[in-house]
Amino acid sequence: MIARRLVIRGRVQGVGYRDAMVAAARAVGAVGWVRNLRDGAVEALVQGDPETVERVVVWCRRGPPAATVAEVVTAPASIEPHDDFVRRASG
Repeated sequence: MIARRLVIRGRVQGVGYRDAMVAAARAVGAVGWVRNLRDGAVEALVQGDPETVERVVVWCRRGPPAATVAEVVTAPASIEPHDDFVRRASG
């Protein structure tokens, strides 16, 4: 299992990005969380096997139909205990 921290920038708040990401991550079996940041970005922790995590990262680059993704920054992260992919409160 690997973990990646993602920061997604662009028009990603107020467009259903977090809920759509929860559905997309669950559909491929990823675990972790997603939340809005105060600066207008979306942050996520995505965990799973390398192929699963990459599928979520690819999805994040396009997002839901109403989003306009300008940038997805990824970084290795520590594994956290999760058994689902959830939406967290804004941070």
